[in-house]
Amino acid sequence: MPSSPPPSHVLAAFGAPPAEVAVLAGGRGGAFRVGDTVLRRVHDPAAASFLATTFEQLRVSGIRIARPVRASDGRWVVAGWSAQRFVAGRPEARFPETIEASVALHDALAGVDEPRFLRQRTDVPAIADRLAWGEEPGGAVDLGDGHAAAVYAELAAQRRPVSVEPQLVHGDMFGNVLFAGTAPPAVVGMKPFWRPAAWAAGVVAVDAVAWGDAGPELLEEWRHLPDWPQMVLRAVLFRLGFSLLHPRTTPKSLVEMLTAVEVIRSFLR
Repeated sequence: MPSSPPPSHVLAAFGAPPAEVAVLAGGRGGAFRVGDTVLRRVHDPAAASFLATTFEQLRVSGIRIARPVRASDGRWVVAGWSAQRFVAGRPEARFPETIEASVALHDALAGVDEPRFLRQRTDVPAIADRLAWGEEPGGAVDLGDGHAAAVYAELAAQRRPVSVEPQLVHGDMFGNVLFAGTAPPAVVGMKPFWRPAAWAAGVVAVDAVAWGDAGPELLEEWRHLPDWPQMVLRAVLFRLGFSLLHPRTTPKSLVEMLTAVEVIRSFLR
């Protein structure tokens, strides 16, 4: 269900025209377009302000960025809303290009310092992420005792140490890279994590297998990335863990995830 659109004083603060407000598809009901401005609900003002500051001047060759918009008084967040410039496009099944965009974006983000708020997160994606990397205390997270939990345990036993360093990454680029013909891809909807860049690419690959009918050849294509099999392993643990932890996961969605796991297992062997 869409949330209520931004009130008039928020529109005025970001200089959005008093035009018709349209709900954006893919924004989960919390993103609205007004002219060339997109306004989004903000759940963590500190995170939103950090990301806006980071992306305000970020330059990435070959990628369009949804640039943040400051309010008239210089703030990034007003009454629980942030704003960005609208970028045209829609998600498409152009998975290699999406991974290329991930690599380019994270090359540009490599020098950004770790923000404090990432260590303080307790939402489901953060818990699933820490669990995938073996950072949750033993027994602290209950994944149940069903088949999917057993599969998770089998995969987790295959984790090995990695040498690649973490950095600020977009951990949900599948569906958040937009294409418009021959224009460069556009990156939107930044979901921040502090993990290796190759892990973010691994999440794209896992999502493409699970939700985009991609085959194991996509995984093979990126084997040159650092610690790639272990990045893919942690990415699939992240997504499977998220499915097991999220209260709105449907049986159909879990079956699709487990089907993807079998494809990915053949790559990991």
